[in-house]
Amino acid sequence: MSWIREGELNLIEKISANILKAGPMPKHVAFIMDGNRRFARKKQMERQEGHMQGFNKLAETLRWCKHLNIQEVTVYAFSIENFKRSQNEVDGLMVLAKQKFEKLLEERENLEKHGVCIRVLGDLNMLPLDLQQLIAKAVVSTKTHNKCFLNVCFAYTSRYEITNAVREMAWGVEHGQIKASDVSEALLSECLYSNNSPNPDLLIRTSGEVRLSDFLLWQTSHSCLVFQSVLWPEYSFWNLCEAILQYQLNHTSIQKARDLHREHQAFVQLEADRACVAEHLQHHGNGKPADARRRQEALQHYATCREERINDFLEALQNRRDSYYTDLLSDAVVA
Repeated sequence: MSWIREGELNLIEKISANILKAGPMPKHVAFIMDGNRRFARKKQMERQEGHMQGFNKLAETLRWCKHLNIQEVTVYAFSIENFKRSQNEVDGLMVLAKQKFEKLLEERENLEKHGVCIRVLGDLNMLPLDLQQLIAKAVVSTKTHNKCFLNVCFAYTSRYEITNAVREMAWGVEHGQIKASDVSEALLSECLYSNNSPNPDLLIRTSGEVRLSDFLLWQTSHSCLVFQSVLWPEYSFWNLCEAILQYQLNHTSIQKARDLHREHQAFVQLEADRACVAEHLQHHGNGKPADARRRQEALQHYATCREERINDFLEALQNRRDSYYTDLLSDAVVA
């Protein structure tokens, strides 16, 4: 089954989509695609077939998102916790993932036509090497596409992601690229796997479970959360419309919360910069208090230097991540 499905909406769907698009639309939607195994039991089929039906539904959902002008989708494909399932099921999921990424590589021309950028978020070192190499090919071959984005969370949990971001910042401090005082909420966000994406506007979980299961905990603090009882393989265009309507009904309060959070972040950063400057002036001011003009100049200089340090650090971090994919591709060629 193709990753990118062609085809238009039917007349009723088009009319409904146009009505929805008259209001505020989410630009980034995240899905916890839950219910594949229950669907398989319900239909008396093998678990693997349930997971296959779940992938087919993802392809169909991406088509709906395209018609609704949703530019970015993030999906919870495989949690680190899923490694605790039976070895037979885990092996089957790895085989399915390998098949789907092989299919994706066969569709590179179609992905380029639609401008689809594929990103895979998680600790890929936990995966079989051949799957890592396929993922690297998919990511590298689509990284310049910029019309729409599909983020696949694989070997992922949010707590692991946040812990890894803390390690990245510690690495930067240890190597003298940033100062301990540069560490902030905003910098941690830039060190997450999802640093290239805006936070989701809407998160949808299917199957009736009302929990996030360690998915995008940091990124969805100001997102609309919608929990739907339908099993993922049975998800419909109308279920998606219902979730978007919930987002629209809550859009004003969500936007207000985001704006207040941005203002608070800016205030906290300004206070942190002022504290660093005050300490510097105290140690280098020969005991004389600095006048307002000197303090302001010192504050501007410090903020500029901090931003330069952080930008250099983030560039080095991105180079490290890019080199991981480059090394995987090099190893694949040698093999």
